[in-house]
This record gives sequence, C-alpha cells and structure tokens, in this order.
Amino acid sequence: MNYFNDVLLGVIEGITEFLPISSTGHLLVAEHWLGARSDTYNIVIQAGAILAVTLIYWGRLIELFTHWRDPENRDYLAKLAVAFLITAVLGLVVKKLGFELPTTIQPIAWALVIGGFWMIGAERLAERQPDRSVILWRVAIAVGIAQIIAGVFPGTSRSASTIFIAMLLGTSNRRAATEFAFLVGIPTMYAASGYELLKQVTSGGAHSEDWLSLGIGFVVSTITAFVAVKWLLGFIQTHRFTAFAIYRILFGGALLLLAAAGVVS
Repeated sequence: MNYFNDVLLGVIEGITEFLPISSTGHLLVAEHWLGARSDTYNIVIQAGAILAVTLIYWGRLIELFTHWRDPENRDYLAKLAVAFLITAVLGLVVKKLGFELPTTIQPIAWALVIGGFWMIGAERLAERQPDRSVILWRVAIAVGIAQIIAGVFPGTSRSASTIFIAMLLGTSNRRAATEFAFLVGIPTMYAASGYELLKQVTSGGAHSEDWLSLGIGFVVSTITAFVAVKWLLGFIQTHRFTAFAIYRILFGGALLLLAAAGVVS
C-alpha cells in the first residue's frame, strides 16, 4: 500500500508541476490523506518532473547553446539568465528571512480560487494585445519575480504566475510565454532541488529514507510529467487556459467547504 501511495504521489506531482494548477497545493492536500512525506521525498519526485521537461526541451536547449553567437539566441539566453538570477537572489533573501510555507489547507484553497479568477481576467486582457512571440526585457524580469511569488504562496502555481505575467506584459502568444516560463523553470527548479537535497544530506535527514519509495515516486513523476507537458503544449495551440482556471476555482472551493466542515485542516 505504501508503494501504491508513492505511485499516486508521483502521478499527482507529474501532472500538476507544470500545469497551471499548483503542484505544492495538490501534494499538501494529498498528504493529508496519504500521509506526510519528508522534504527529501518531495524534492526527489519534483526532480522527476524537471527531468521530463528537460527532455522535452532538450532540442531547444541544444540549439540555444550551440548557436549562442546568433543574436536572437544570445538575446534569449541573456533574458533566461536574468530571470533565473532574479529568482535566485530573491529566493536567498526569502530563505534568510526564515519564511516557511504554510501547510494548512485554507490558504492554499484561497490561492487556488483567487488564482483561477485572475487567470480568466489575465487571459482576456492578453487577448486584446497583438499576437506577439518575442520575449521583452520586462517580461524576463517579471517572470523572475513571479517565480518567487509562487514559491511564497502555495496554491498560486509557478507555471500560472509566470505564463500569465509574460502574456500580460507583452508575450501574448500562449506557446511562446509557456516555453519561456518552462525554460526559466528548469535551472530554477534544479537549483532549488539541489540546494534542498544538499541540506538534507548534510544534516543526515536522507539516511532514514526509503530509497525504493523515492525511486518509484521519481520514475512515475518523470513519466507522468512528460505526458502531461506534451499534452499541454499541444492543447494551448488551439485552446485557452480557461479550463484550468475553472478547475482551480472548483477545486479550491471544494477544499474551503471541506475545511469549513472540519474534514481537512
């Protein structure tokens, strides 16, 4: 049964990490019923989702780095680097301030609901702009800041905050905004996962882990994320993000009702 739970958690992480519906929020909710997991566990299964997206964008990454002399590629890489550095610096500031993520359901539920309505409004505003695929400097800076906001408020969703801030600030093309958000997310999430995993190893927290359990979660997360992101990239070519916004509102509303009834806390 424990290993079956690992499969479930891997599926949840893989589906929700890059869809704009909040992986942290879903994992915290799942752990209320399946049992809490260690920080090391959550880091490892998240790494599986990052690996999947790295594989999907491998060709794009190779093109950017092998043809970096091309002005367009060099400009794109510079904007990726700036967005990542902003996130890294602000992330260290947040760590130094000792901020800890809330682990109760209600703030996550509110973030899901509010974020859902924000997504609907943001996409409508973005659609009034000309269809533009270029990544502007203000987009790169805002995406870096948005990643930290999503990290500070579970339920916000890193994907949702970065994609929609990019669309609002000039990259109105959904696919272009999504690609930039995901590419920035790759080094950001590798760095965050590596940092947290190193802390766990040096503090001795990794010695008590069930590594078979972690391995199952990692593999399932990788496979599920690969399928989910491939599907998403095809879906957004002809569809808006409205379905995800409605899901967030309904799911967050259901959590608020369960919290009010005392079923979850």
